Amino acid sequence: MSIRPALWFIGLLSVFAAVPTVAVAADTRPNFVFIIGDDISWDDLGCYGNSVIATPNIDRLAREGRIFDRAYLTASSCSPTRCSIVTGRYPHNTGAPELHTPLPKGQFMFPQALREAGYYTVLSGKQHMGPAVQPAFDHISPGKGPGKEGDWVQTLRDRPRDRPFFCWFAAYDAHRDWQTTDHARRYSPEEVPVPPYLYDGPRTREDLANHYHEVSRLDSFVGKVREELELQQIAEQTYIIFCADNGRPFPRCKTRLYDSGIRTPFIVWRLGKVAHDRSNSLISVIDLAPTILQLAGVPLDDRLQGVSFAPVLENPQATVRDFAFAEHNWHVGQAHERMLRSGRWLYIRNAWPERQHLCAEANAEYPTGAELYEAHEQGLLNEHQQDVFRESRPAEELYDVVADPHQLRNLAGVSQFQGTLKELRSSLDAWSVETGDSVPANATPDDRDWFGRKLPDFARGEMPGAVHGADGITRSGPIRQPN
Repeated sequence: MSIRPALWFIGLLSVFAAVPTVAVAADTRPNFVFIIGDDISWDDLGCYGNSVIATPNIDRLAREGRIFDRAYLTASSCSPTRCSIVTGRYPHNTGAPELHTPLPKGQFMFPQALREAGYYTVLSGKQHMGPAVQPAFDHISPGKGPGKEGDWVQTLRDRPRDRPFFCWFAAYDAHRDWQTTDHARRYSPEEVPVPPYLYDGPRTREDLANHYHEVSRLDSFVGKVREELELQQIAEQTYIIFCADNGRPFPRCKTRLYDSGIRTPFIVWRLGKVAHDRSNSLISVIDLAPTILQLAGVPLDDRLQGVSFAPVLENPQATVRDFAFAEHNWHVGQAHERMLRSGRWLYIRNAWPERQHLCAEANAEYPTGAELYEAHEQGLLNEHQQDVFRESRPAEELYDVVADPHQLRNLAGVSQFQGTLKELRSSLDAWSVETGDSVPANATPDDRDWFGRKLPDFARGEMPGAVHGADGITRSGPIRQPN
C-alpha cells in the first residue's frame, strides 16, 4: 500500500514530461518615463545656456541624449497644455482649451492606448486634467513632498516586473507659492540674471532666486529617477523625456506666446539608443503622443494631430514639421491669441488687441509684479518693461527669433517683411479653418484684476472652437511647407 503514492507521482511526472514546453518570449518593448516640470521656461536650465542655475542631472540627460532647441508647447497654460499632450491634439480640439477646464470624456489619450496594449501606466504628481483621464492609468498618485516628486522612485520599485511601463511624473516645481527645502541649492538674489522685460529690483531678484531653487529641486529628483533605472538595470530599455508645461510664472512669460512662455526645454534620453546631439528640428508637444506610440509599436489613432519625431531621434538633422502652432486662451484673464512658428519667424495674431494681458502669478499680487507696477507708477520702466500694462496691443506681431531672441522688436509694420507676414498669415488662416478654431462671441471674462482681486459674477463663456465642434475635428492644419 505504501508504494502506490510514489508510483502515482512518478506516472504523473512522466505525463508532464511528455508535454512539449512552450518558450515565453520576453517583452522587449521600451519603457517610458515622462517628466513634466511646472512653470519652467526653456532657458531656466544649464543645458540651455543658463550659467547660474544648477541643473546637473537634467544637463547630464542632455549631454547623453537628444536636446531639442526648437520645441514648442501648444499653450503656455497648465491644464490646457497637459490636456493637449495627453491627447496629442490642439487645446481648442481637446474640449479643454481654458485653464481649469477638465478634459471631456471620449477624447483619445495615448497612455490609455499604451495600457490597452499591455503597458503598466502611472501618473504621479500634478494631474490637472480632470476625472476623464483615470481610465488611462493603472495607478494615479497625488505625489509626495512640496514638489510632489517624493514617490517617483518608489513607484518605479513597486511596478509589476512582467510588463513594460509608462510613467507620467508631473512635478509642482517650480510653481508658486515658493517652498524652500534642503533638496537643492539656494540662490542669492545678486547672482540671478534678470530678463530685459522685467524691472531689475531687489524683490524681482529674490523672486527669481526662489524660482531657481525649485527648478533645482526638480532636477535632484530627475537624478533619483535615473539612478533607480540604473539600479534596476533597465536604463538601456527606458526612455526619459523631459519638458515643461509653460513658461516661468513671471510677467511676459507664463500664458504668453513669446519664447519665454511657449518654448519648452525638451530632452529625450535612452542609453545606447539615442545618441547625444542637439537638434534644431521644429517639434510640438502634440508630437509626443505619436512618437511614444510608434516607439512602443502601438497603432496611431486617427484623432492624433501631431506627427512622430522618431526620425529626429535617429538623425538630429531630420525634419518632421515646418510649422508649430500655439494658442493663448483664458487663463484668469480673457484672451484669444494664436501663434505660428516657422523657420526663424514667430507670428502672433491677437483677436482682442484692445485688451490688457492679465495672468495669475504674474500680477501685482506677487513680488515681481508688485515691483514692476510700482516702477511703472514712478515712470521708471523702459518700453519693453511696459509691455504688460499696454491696453492697446498690436493685432499682429512678427519677430525674427534668431536676431531678436526675447522678441522685443515687432516687425509686422516694417515694409520689407510684408511678404513674410502675408505667408505666415495665410498659413495660420489655414490652420484655424482646418482645425475648427473660432473667436468666441460670448467669451469667458476676466476673473480678477491686476492686483489679484476677484471680480464679481464670474462665469464661463463660450469655448474657442465650440461653434465648429472642434473637439470632434481630426484635421491638423498645415504641417509641412508645400513642395
